[in-house]
Amino acid sequence: MKTITKIEELDLYVWEGKADIVDRVARCMASFDVEVIRADNAALSPERTSVRRSLSIISVSVIDTADFVVSDLQATHAMPVIWVGAVPRDHDPTTYPAEYSHVLPLDFTCAELRSMVTKLALQLRAHSARTLESDTLVANSECMQALLHEVDTFADCDTSVLVHGETGVGKERIAQLLHEKHSRYGQGPFVAVNCGAIPDGLFESLFFGHSKGAFTGAIGAHKGYFEQADGGTLFLDEIGDLPLYQQVKLLRVLEDSAVTRIGSATPVKLDFRLVAATNKNLAQLVKDRTFRADLYYRLAVIELKIPSLEERGAIDKIAIFKAFIASVVGAGRLDTLPDIPYWLADTVADTYFPGNVRELRNLAERIGVTVRQIGAWDATRLRRLLSLARSNQPVPAESAAEVLGDRSKWDMSERSRLLAALEANSWRRLDTAEYLGISRKVLWEKMRKYRIFDEEPESQ
Repeated sequence: MKTITKIEELDLYVWEGKADIVDRVARCMASFDVEVIRADNAALSPERTSVRRSLSIISVSVIDTADFVVSDLQATHAMPVIWVGAVPRDHDPTTYPAEYSHVLPLDFTCAELRSMVTKLALQLRAHSARTLESDTLVANSECMQALLHEVDTFADCDTSVLVHGETGVGKERIAQLLHEKHSRYGQGPFVAVNCGAIPDGLFESLFFGHSKGAFTGAIGAHKGYFEQADGGTLFLDEIGDLPLYQQVKLLRVLEDSAVTRIGSATPVKLDFRLVAATNKNLAQLVKDRTFRADLYYRLAVIELKIPSLEERGAIDKIAIFKAFIASVVGAGRLDTLPDIPYWLADTVADTYFPGNVRELRNLAERIGVTVRQIGAWDATRLRRLLSLARSNQPVPAESAAEVLGDRSKWDMSERSRLLAALEANSWRRLDTAEYLGISRKVLWEKMRKYRIFDEEPESQ
């Protein structure tokens, strides 16, 4: 079977009803790494759907079937749904449930099916990556332990929380923890919104929702983000990117605890907790008059600061890297390989990641895919990936100053002795440490001190 690299280990569950589409789906997807499963009379296994990514293709002819409940399917297996029907593809809410927007005609072509399946498979993969990032919360460093203590302290408060942190440090994960640990709001929805990605002119519709017929194309009522978060948590990421005129409207909802949909005159009472996040200095933006002071004080009842990956140090870097590697390679396959080489873990620890955990995850994914496909820790290939990652990264200002300011203070004779010993032992770190009569840890610390980049081969 040929494999299309964009789709890996995907199950397609097909409820064909009266449509006779299972065989056609199987023919169209024959060149993909996809298993097509006739599901009309099959009981789905939660264990299987949790291991492999899954999509469902459902004929509209099964909607009225007594034993078929789409909400149960979604709640149990979290599968996106592609609807197939003979009516025009206008997403008519009288034919298709309003919450599902993936629709194909009954006479769909293979190209149409493949395109939609590929699109949804990529979305599932991205969701899996986000889920992985959320689940893999490493907190070995003291600063992260202190942060989690703060989260535990304030999680069950109803007041707003403002989370500060650089790009990629995991602000959404901390917001999720605040949500999950809340005794009341934790039972409701968690709605995450990237304020920096709101299209111009759509703020009101997306946040406030609209009534049926409110404007051309509004074929049904739509709940905005505020209503979607009712009873739960609304997470507004990059809140500092909201323009002033949108900040005013947000503040009004927070003060009134109510929202009025576009095209309606009836306010809807709301009860949700707001968690906002930013990588900007909102206090400075207030001074610059680009962020409203009243909104800032409304948001920052409780403030949490997430440390950067550099602040967390090598202990968290290596642990996060290993966790991501294991998720990409697979636990079973990883068990057949030697442990992650010391030189690889140490190089990751010495690397500066301006994109923080997100950038480290991306590097781990590239390395993990390489190791999974080759079945070994190939030093040549992995060094090339590491070298590329390091060459694309700016040196942090404090590190550059340290390098320039302290170079004259280095004991260059000891540095030269270390280099000579490493060369004599072919850069095998354990052999070099024994040769020098020091521990491997001391050698590692000296190499870090003198900015000696690791050249240890895989054979260590």
